[in-house]
Amino acid sequence: MADPGSFPGHDNDYHDLASFDDESSVISTRGLEAFGRKVTSTASHLMAPRPDPGSNPAYQSAMTEVHRQLRRPVLQRNIFSAARTTPTDMVRSRLSTKEIQSRALSYVPDEMLQNIPEGDTSYSLFQGFRASFPEFAEEKTKKHRRRVSRGRRLLEEGPTIPDGTPEAVHKLKKEKAVMMHQLEMLGVRKNMASNEIREVDAKIQNLAGMRQIILDRLANLEQDEALLEHDIVDVEGRLEDAQELAAEAESVAMRTPTRSEDGGASDRGEAPGFMSQSVYEKLPSASSTPSKRKPRSIRRKSMPILHEHYKPGTMIRSMRAHQDNITALDFDAPFGMMVSAALDDSVRVWDLNAGRCIGVLEGHTASVRTLQVEDNFLATGSMDATIRLWDLSKAHYDPQGSHFGKDDDDDDEDAAIAFENPADHPVDPPVASMADCQLFTLQAHLDEITALHFRGDVLVSGSADKTLRQWDLEKGRCVQTLDVMWAAAQASALSTAGDTGTWRQPSRPADVSADFVGALQVFESALACGTADGMVRLWDLRSGQVHRSLVGHTGPVTCLQFDDVHLVTGSLDRSIRIWDLRTGSIYDAYAYDHAITSMMFDARRIACAAGEDVVKVYDKVEGRHWDCGAGIVEAEENNTPAVVEHVRIRDGYMVEGRRDGIVGVWTC
Repeated sequence: MADPGSFPGHDNDYHDLASFDDESSVISTRGLEAFGRKVTSTASHLMAPRPDPGSNPAYQSAMTEVHRQLRRPVLQRNIFSAARTTPTDMVRSRLSTKEIQSRALSYVPDEMLQNIPEGDTSYSLFQGFRASFPEFAEEKTKKHRRRVSRGRRLLEEGPTIPDGTPEAVHKLKKEKAVMMHQLEMLGVRKNMASNEIREVDAKIQNLAGMRQIILDRLANLEQDEALLEHDIVDVEGRLEDAQELAAEAESVAMRTPTRSEDGGASDRGEAPGFMSQSVYEKLPSASSTPSKRKPRSIRRKSMPILHEHYKPGTMIRSMRAHQDNITALDFDAPFGMMVSAALDDSVRVWDLNAGRCIGVLEGHTASVRTLQVEDNFLATGSMDATIRLWDLSKAHYDPQGSHFGKDDDDDDEDAAIAFENPADHPVDPPVASMADCQLFTLQAHLDEITALHFRGDVLVSGSADKTLRQWDLEKGRCVQTLDVMWAAAQASALSTAGDTGTWRQPSRPADVSADFVGALQVFESALACGTADGMVRLWDLRSGQVHRSLVGHTGPVTCLQFDDVHLVTGSLDRSIRIWDLRTGSIYDAYAYDHAITSMMFDARRIACAAGEDVVKVYDKVEGRHWDCGAGIVEAEENNTPAVVEHVRIRDGYMVEGRRDGIVGVWTC
């Protein structure tokens, strides 16, 4: 029998085929089985005693089949991989299927290995794992603490080990090694926490950029919404006018006599009889008089929400509204319409979304001391002792049209969101843009109007003539006069518990500029009025009598507002008091450094002007006081803004007017 080793390379080929046979146990295919049979047949022929192997036809046929099989690409790759596989890998390949799958899934492409990002940390992944593994860290810490406490207890109770002995040195070295290891782990964890903070800061910065993009998108949507609402109001007004003209034409056609009814007078050319038409039909009725007819209230169909997404205390814009001290201001809704009055005897109407003056109201002969904006209506009370009612929806103003003297190239930039501040010197509005806004004038007071408030069809005004007057806006006339001094005297005569109803002098010397009627508010038949004697009187308009008097302020009352439960009042005695309307007692009070000149609250905040360059804000939800205004923003630029005189707030949107005629708009 021939020696297998006599054939050159047969030993290596045998091992290769053996390894290939082992590999075929993992990858079982029909081709590999056929190839194995061919190899077995070839080996048997090779080991047979033949004088000339090359002349054997079976050998040639077997080798031809082997070469044909080896020419297959898949089989070549398998053989080459088996040749490169070490015996250790071949043994491992016979292990579990999960291990083989894990080895296959752990393969990482070369591209990923070349583009590994470099981190800021100098610690390895394994060190980070050991340091951040909570159970390991806590267990090590607890064991060390127990070991230290147990060692101290044994040292105190047991025999003392001399410091110079090898046992003491070994023990101290071991304790030091444990502590150093813990210190190293704490350093690793500290470095990991620092890296996480940097990653979070980077994510916050990216989110802030995304948030700004969405805010700009929201601002554009709200501007388009405001423009669309303006067009809707214009179409509704034209529709109403068309319906009125159609109704008048129909009524005229019904009143026109036919030929049969007038007896042929028209055919005969005769004039109609003297009594053919009643003279009273020619008189305009009160309901058809334009100056006496109260138009419909136009409410906004949507409310802006852009200011709710900005940080409280953010300045939306600052406008040079007047050249003198602002005496009164009010607005209807966030980014809506604002009206301001000043000592320069001017009353201006503003578009808060664009920061633009859209018109000047003319009619008063003196400065306006008080005003109120409600929907599209405006009531102004002046030092000329008159009250005028205006319909702002009749203003000739196109927010998409003229930009009042600005170039057409700047249209897109100027029509952006309201956070783009205009110039300090406002551009004059179009002439006669408010010519059709005046409805009627109320004249009955004998002195300047210092306070007014209207709700629905009822308006109540207070004057320096020491009277309160109730007006019917449907008829445009005064329906009731309330004498404050007479009511105080009557309450004094009927009071048996003291002189709480009498007119009293405040303990603080009254300011000469303090108004006799500082503030008032009406709701249906209830009226709250604050006067210069520091008292707040609650009136019943049905009887014309004082229902209750609230005593607490020591100076003139300048502002008040109430809801269903509480009444908030501000006074020149530098305090704001919150009253409980159910009991008539003081619920809470806040003291300030200067006199309170203006105050208003919404569902969450109380904002007041307290003789400073900032607005004092009290957050009722969080129970904290904070300042909002130009005094904080401009303090960083070493500028000194003027003192805030008036403040109005609605839904976190605040407008404040200063002594130098500047109006600031803020998120609150």
